[in-house]
Amino acid sequence: MRLHAALFAIGLVVYGALAWDRLGKQSGAPHFVYQADAWLHGQVSVDGPLPNDDWAIVEQVELADGSHVEGRRLITRRFFKTLAGDELDVAKVQKSLGHTAYVSFPPTPSLLMLPGAIISGRRANDVIPTLLVAALILPLAFSVLRRLAEAGLSKRSSKDDLWLVAMLAFGSVLFFSSVQGKVWFTAHVVGVALALVYAWASIEAKRPLVAGIALGLAALTRTSMAFMFPLFLFEAWRMAAKSVAAEPGASGSIDLRAGRAAIRRALVRPLVRFAVPVLVFAIIGMLYNYVRFGSPTEFGHSYLALGDYRPVRQQLQIEQFGLANYHYLERNLAVAFTLMPDLLARAPWIQISGHGLAMWITTPILLFVVWPREKTALHRPLWITTALVALPSLFYMNSGWVQFGYRFSLDYIVFLMMLIAIGGRPLSKLGKGMIIAGIVVNLFGALTFDRAWQYYRVGGNAYDVVVPH
Repeated sequence: MRLHAALFAIGLVVYGALAWDRLGKQSGAPHFVYQADAWLHGQVSVDGPLPNDDWAIVEQVELADGSHVEGRRLITRRFFKTLAGDELDVAKVQKSLGHTAYVSFPPTPSLLMLPGAIISGRRANDVIPTLLVAALILPLAFSVLRRLAEAGLSKRSSKDDLWLVAMLAFGSVLFFSSVQGKVWFTAHVVGVALALVYAWASIEAKRPLVAGIALGLAALTRTSMAFMFPLFLFEAWRMAAKSVAAEPGASGSIDLRAGRAAIRRALVRPLVRFAVPVLVFAIIGMLYNYVRFGSPTEFGHSYLALGDYRPVRQQLQIEQFGLANYHYLERNLAVAFTLMPDLLARAPWIQISGHGLAMWITTPILLFVVWPREKTALHRPLWITTALVALPSLFYMNSGWVQFGYRFSLDYIVFLMMLIAIGGRPLSKLGKGMIIAGIVVNLFGALTFDRAWQYYRVGGNAYDVVVPH
């Protein structure tokens, strides 16, 4: 426990030092604080004035026949789209009755802001709660890696695991995300922490209830993280098969049909304990969405707008292609895997696209994922889990703009870390050098992002397809 406490303290000191000028004030995008304060006042909507962008804004209008409907005005054609999905000619709109604002992000991180909101209302600090959760990631990551070793799935030493903890905490885009406090980055930090709890509980399917709770909360933090479920299911099946094979009288000649039936019976209890909290959180989330937008699957991103109710720049693409579409895949693949910094002949000498840097630049050790020496029982489940979590972001209308590195990778970076751990490739001078290089790169991001904009190229249309440079 001393080592875990020391890791937490290291995270708190390092993240706090890099967030130095932000610690004593609210961030520029305190959406989760506003949501917590609204709950305390018995509301799901948020009163104005609203800072920054990415709010879900619903307009109420009166039609020519005197009826009232809610929805939003389209910008690609002269129609008003209602919450029910109907498109009405704007000529039928008699007058606007006002706007209602909602937080367009899933609500779990708002729970962290409740204590501050109780004390300071919507002026509460959102940077410090984010830092506390970020610091907790270090001991959580070490616990997951030690569980892999205890289960015989990893041959890493404690020292190797500490190197991998450093990779996650300071050698990945988690570093710059942890020192911001803004809504987008707070969600990622909370998501990583919950993914670690889920992974710890899923190894050997040891804690089905904890795994289910962590998965449910993660899905209500970052919707793509709902697809983390394969890891637990594979582990539950593996352990059920192992227990059946170990039963007295079992042998290599056991009837295949009877063996499968025995495995299914052994699966019932852990799967029920896992599924119940997932189902409870899913129902809560769907009811929360329905109350706000009349749809159980709408978190609000279809109604994105600025704080002054003007449409955000990506509204054009949302109306043309929707929130998720194959159209976005080329750009998102380029952002994740090909973007490099521009080297300039004059100050500031280096400049980074607002879409960020490719994953292999911010975290070079991730190349070990595709170059394993060994493949344990977790190899395939972890890859399937990673792929399922990654796919929604690859088809999503936003690349993560504006960012230092591909921040959506944080939705599944825990599983990539686990793949490195079980891959068995030694952390030689090369591996440790790659981790150190990642720390140096991400230290630059933590220092400069949202402070020294001369190092970032954020002009133009952020949602055009990126041409790798």
